[in-house]
Order: sequence, then C-alpha cells, then structure tokens
Amino acid sequence: MKNLFLVRHGKSDWSVSGQKDFDRELNGRGLSDAPKMGRKLYEMEARPEMIISSSAVRARLTAELICEQLKFDPDKIIYNEDIYEASVRTLLGLINGIDDKYSRIMIFGHNPGLTFLAEYLTKNEIGNIPTCGVVNIEFTLDSWKEISGGNGELKAFIYPKKFF
Repeated sequence: MKNLFLVRHGKSDWSVSGQKDFDRELNGRGLSDAPKMGRKLYEMEARPEMIISSSAVRARLTAELICEQLKFDPDKIIYNEDIYEASVRTLLGLINGIDDKYSRIMIFGHNPGLTFLAEYLTKNEIGNIPTCGVVNIEFTLDSWKEISGGNGELKAFIYPKKFF
C-alpha cells in the first residue's frame, strides 16, 4: 500500500512589484492557513515518512509550517527545483523514482501540475486544488514505480475554506 499527499502551497504575496514568481512569499492568509491545515492533517493521522517540496519560496514556507504541526523534522524536507512549474510527466517521474521503503509521501507544489496529477492518478474531476489544499491518494500497490494513470483512489480532498 502506498499513500500520497499532494499539497498546494499557501496563498502567496503579490505586493512586491517586479518580484520573480519563484521568490514570492506567503501572504497573511497563507501564513495562517498552513499551520491550520497542518493541524488538520495531524488530526487525520497523516504521518508522512518523506516530504518533497518545490524549492520556490512559497512552497518551502508552506512545507515548513505544515511540518511543524505534523511533528516532522523540517531539516528532512527534500527540496526539488523540478517541482516548480512541473508537468504531470515530471511529477509522475519523481513519484515513480521514490524508494519503496517509504509508504507515505507528501509533495508540496503548484498548480496546475498538482491538480492535473491528482486527476490523472484518480480519474476524479477535481477542477482546482485551492491554495493550501491537500489531496490524499491511496494505491494498493507495492512499488512507487507501478503508480500510473487511474490506479489511485481519492481518499480525501481538503482545503482551508472547507474547515475555517
């Protein structure tokens, strides 16, 4: 059994004129939503064994804030530049390359890639993963290499406005 959590970064700050998209931080709502969603994930007993995050600033900050609530050591987060603006193919390649000793993985990234990936893996119409939204997908497979289109089951789709 493999369990995948796809987490979109929190609401980002657009107030700095001319700032590169990659360098945008979280705004007030993003800074507030991430710990709340972390607590919600903790209540749901989400216990990732590995966390991989886009290295974009807003994704990194979201991952760190959620990790605090999950009691996951933020120094163990793996940052991957390829997640920023990643296609389904790139994200799937990343997932297929995960060591099978891990059963529960959390990936922090961006839209539209995360939404497209969730829809591809589950064949569910999600439409849009909102900021700080989380999709939990379960696979009745023994290897991350076997994960492909339609072989995942959507277990949860949560986001801040659903709870707060």
